[in-house]
Amino acid sequence: MLNDTPHRRWNPLTESWVLVSPHRSKRPWQGQVEAVAPDQRPAHDPNCYLCSGNVRANGEKTPDYKDVFVFTNDFAAILPEKSKEKQISTALFYAKAERGICKVICFSPRHDLTIPQMDTAAIRKVVDAWCAEYEELGAKPFINYVQIFENKGAVMGCSNPHPHGQIWAQEHVPDEPAKKQIGQLKYFKKHGTTLLSDYLAEELKQKERIVLEQEHFVALVPFWAIWPFETMIIPRRAMACITQMTEEERTGLAQMYQSLTQCYDNLFDVSFPYSAGIHQAPTDGKPHEEWHFHKVFYPPLLRSASVKKFMVGYEMLANPQRDITPEKAAEILRLAIHSK
Repeated sequence: MLNDTPHRRWNPLTESWVLVSPHRSKRPWQGQVEAVAPDQRPAHDPNCYLCSGNVRANGEKTPDYKDVFVFTNDFAAILPEKSKEKQISTALFYAKAERGICKVICFSPRHDLTIPQMDTAAIRKVVDAWCAEYEELGAKPFINYVQIFENKGAVMGCSNPHPHGQIWAQEHVPDEPAKKQIGQLKYFKKHGTTLLSDYLAEELKQKERIVLEQEHFVALVPFWAIWPFETMIIPRRAMACITQMTEEERTGLAQMYQSLTQCYDNLFDVSFPYSAGIHQAPTDGKPHEEWHFHKVFYPPLLRSASVKKFMVGYEMLANPQRDITPEKAAEILRLAIHSK
């Protein structure tokens, strides 16, 4: 479908468009090529503030942890204290203070590991920590959204290679989940089912964009994907947030997280960089039956381990654009599953 024709695809979650130009993928590449540095790290780095026993920038000592370690970010982007500054509110200038809590979650004490190299049991502890933090932070009266995310690789702005992610909990729902809130609520009011339940059912019928399947979760390249090898992990059962998962589903998410990232590493034979995060219901005390939580992966690599996709020109000034179709991307990812 539209494999050679320029076209636009609609994203019902964010109510936005992406321009797809499949014919452009046939053009010769004359862009940036870089050497890829070998990813060799010690199991414990005495200079890493996330490794056990080392002192962090604020003078605190990282404990001798054995699996997952969560702590409040020493350089938090938002703070829990109420600001004494007055808000700015005019016809053209509007600003107000934002409260929140930022945490760091170390996935393992091993400095040399990444998620695809960890075993399922260890990743399951990461999933459990996500659930515990979502519940604890979301219960605070001034917290209305908990954003769980991970930046992997220097190209994605990760300042420390130690396996870790972050959790930012804040007063207001950020823009991306807020868009998805609107899109899912519209759909639920009209159809009485979650948008992603119906979308997943259609994807499972078509089989064109499915990358991995298991009992509880499906990984696929979204029909409206922007990044070349963007994927989404969707639970088969509609759940507003991760704390609604059963024990089996928590393990299932850990297994899918591991399998999909292994697939990424196989693709270009490199520790694959990405930004990933969970979008789920706000923690404002409402039931949010319209929400169907999902985990998204936005990887920058395009043609090889050294060739990246950049958001420039038209994409910065108009709207996102991609050359490789989501169907072709899914096919390439499926081939990478057993390439090693």
